[in-house]
Amino acid sequence: MELTSLRVAVEVARQGSFSAAAKSLHYVQSNITAHIKKLESELGVVLFERQPRGMLPTAAGQTLVTYAQQLLKLEAEARDAVRDIGGPGGRLRIGSMETTMAVRLPPLLKTLHQQYPEAEISIHTGRSDALVEKVLAFELDCAFVSGRIAHPDLLVCDSFTEELVLLAPREADERAASTLLVFREGCHYRRLAEQWIRETGPMPFRIMEYGALEGIIGCVDAGLGCTLLPRSVISQRPLVGDYTVSALPPHIARADTRLIWRREAPVGRLLNCLRELTTAGQAVGAVA
Repeated sequence: MELTSLRVAVEVARQGSFSAAAKSLHYVQSNITAHIKKLESELGVVLFERQPRGMLPTAAGQTLVTYAQQLLKLEAEARDAVRDIGGPGGRLRIGSMETTMAVRLPPLLKTLHQQYPEAEISIHTGRSDALVEKVLAFELDCAFVSGRIAHPDLLVCDSFTEELVLLAPREADERAASTLLVFREGCHYRRLAEQWIRETGPMPFRIMEYGALEGIIGCVDAGLGCTLLPRSVISQRPLVGDYTVSALPPHIARADTRLIWRREAPVGRLLNCLRELTTAGQAVGAVA
């Protein structure tokens, strides 16, 4: 079996159709069909069946996809490990919360690029829970997340400690004063904000979800509500409107940012350098 055919099978299973897989892989659809037929001929089984919801893998197809994902992961690891040792390049896929990307990462990335100018370094932003899943699924090499991480397959380094503060319009009306602007589910800052609401008493709060940091800051600026953000973010992104910054109880205000990566993954020079830039401590097992 060729790795290209296995990659096609994985993408068909992920996309649910030959046409979507072709678009994702930048192939013509006839090539997708040919690869699947070739695999079916080699293995003597039917791998996909057409259903009302699209092309779904058979039991044999799902088994193949599971092994194919592992083989493709090993191929990528082998390529990266060899380039990391024998050449000037290498690749590092970093996940990050938007707040960390906005303030903490730019100087680190600048140093990383200066030390390894030919390396391929990419950044993917998202909520902590989603970033953890992407690291576990080998879609990211490492990620900066917040909150306590409990998974036996992950290693963790403490990186930054943020102070969360309450940012609110100074002339907020009753509606804005009781409206909390937060990231979507899976954000540790949101969990702390909801905990703070529960502890303040019966005062009613409305939750408004946003997908991006700029949206939250812009809506606070427009007087639509209040939010909890790291003080470091607010100090570097001055708002246009009149607003207040209030301290929070210590157990709500403290938000630790940690760098995580898979326990069994090889640690190349790029990840090693990033670890050294963020902390002088040693990696420890994921804490409960």
